[in-house]
Amino acid sequence: MKTTKKVTIAIVLVILAGLYYYVSLPAINIHSSDTWFFILGFVVVILAWYIVRKRMRPQEIRESKTARALIGLLLAIGVVYVIGSILSSPIVNAKKYQKLMTVKEGNFADDVEEISFDKVPLLDKDTAEILGDRKMGSMVDMVSQFEADDIYSQINYKERPVRVTPLKYASFIKWITNQSEGIPAYIRIDMASQNTELVKLEEGIKYSASEYLNRNIYRHLRFQYPTYIFGTLSFEIDDDGVPYWIAPVKKFNIGLFGGETVGKVVLCNAVTGECEAYEIDEAPQWIDRAYSADLLVDLFDYYGTLKHGFLNSVLGQRDCLRTTSGYNYLALDDDVWMYTGVTSVNGDQSNVGFMLSNQRTMETKYYEVEGATEAAAMESAEGQVQNLHYTATFPLLLNLQDEPTYFIALKDDAGLVKKYALVNVQKYQIVAIGDTVSECEESYLKLLYTNGIKETAEDTREVLSITGRIEKIAQSVIDGNSHYYLMVEGSDAIFDVPVADYIDIIRYDAGQEITLEYKEGDETNIVLSVKEVK
Repeated sequence: MKTTKKVTIAIVLVILAGLYYYVSLPAINIHSSDTWFFILGFVVVILAWYIVRKRMRPQEIRESKTARALIGLLLAIGVVYVIGSILSSPIVNAKKYQKLMTVKEGNFADDVEEISFDKVPLLDKDTAEILGDRKMGSMVDMVSQFEADDIYSQINYKERPVRVTPLKYASFIKWITNQSEGIPAYIRIDMASQNTELVKLEEGIKYSASEYLNRNIYRHLRFQYPTYIFGTLSFEIDDDGVPYWIAPVKKFNIGLFGGETVGKVVLCNAVTGECEAYEIDEAPQWIDRAYSADLLVDLFDYYGTLKHGFLNSVLGQRDCLRTTSGYNYLALDDDVWMYTGVTSVNGDQSNVGFMLSNQRTMETKYYEVEGATEAAAMESAEGQVQNLHYTATFPLLLNLQDEPTYFIALKDDAGLVKKYALVNVQKYQIVAIGDTVSECEESYLKLLYTNGIKETAEDTREVLSITGRIEKIAQSVIDGNSHYYLMVEGSDAIFDVPVADYIDIIRYDAGQEITLEYKEGDETNIVLSVKEVK
């Protein structure tokens, strides 16, 4: 009878442990803190059950060999965990932590190409969520059953900056009624054109975070890879638009729990659940996010603050650099790079530079460019429209005329973008505001010249001359200025005469013989002087 009771209790304990594992999904890995706490908890439960079953008093617990053994096991596990944590920390491994990330010095003008604004992401994640919710609201056949998930991963898709997110079941009841067919679509938002699409799938997404049982993506990955310690999952699509979950696998390089980087990456087809693991340096190039932005920030902070050891990072803080609070993303060479500013640990409103880090490979470059912090640039942009009470989004770093420039969207209280701002990084008092991106860019470029940051290139074109009768003459207005366009016999070229510079041009007509001095242009020749031949 006693044996049966013991077996029953043992089975109950195993079932409880199994339920705990099914719900919390700890990795079976010595580097996982969850594993250690799972073991500690299991021993505590056994000890508590033993004490209750024996109805032991404190004195009896101290005298019991079994109780003492269990308590000793608990203490041993706890001591090993604490010692392992200390030996894995930057306190005793400052040099190792500082070398986790390799940082190269970069040249901004060479590394960050000037791109057309039709490929610049104009929206942030919050605005993308608003567009996604609006799109869902227009889909009357789906809106009652599904909602847009709040993932909105930023990726490069066919050389366009795009955010993608799957739909999710609207409730537990909606999961029950729809889970056999899965989630029928995902949302894709072009961050430059603001075009929002609901991409319907031939076969529904069966594996997602909104599933409740074995098809829950976290549970599915854990059962496939019980020893892997996963980082933050992201949702991406391949070049054919097939949805995948990208699961980075943590690698601990220092002691038991320290020096986290990414060693592998698991790709899980969101429709079929098929998984494939890759070493991080062999991962397909179409994936854009193996390293999370937060992990890259932590690694750079180790690099910047631990150059002279741990104590210096806390006390003297000589030569210590850290990232600013916030980050954004740049699309370079078909990869997504995380951008953030870099300042001294005692810095206030100024950056000493900024860093770019590849989210697929961890390749990192540092650019020594003194200038305003992102927060200061945001305040500067908001100050230009303070009467409208617009809020600035976190800046995007661009190369305009080889000048590091913050691009900022200004939003109203409803979260909609109303204006755009360009702020010079090194001279953040130079701020251009526009209702459109092109208007903002034009205003900014004018400010660069008028403030002496950029100099107008010397015109080395040769001054030419032509004499002949006017064959055709036409008037036009460009940017509010009147121009006359002439064609002269003996030439197929078109000559541009600004009326503001040569008012007498209005006296001329077809058939009159004139002499023009001009410089050749791309589409029209620029007239420098006009004389009538008498």
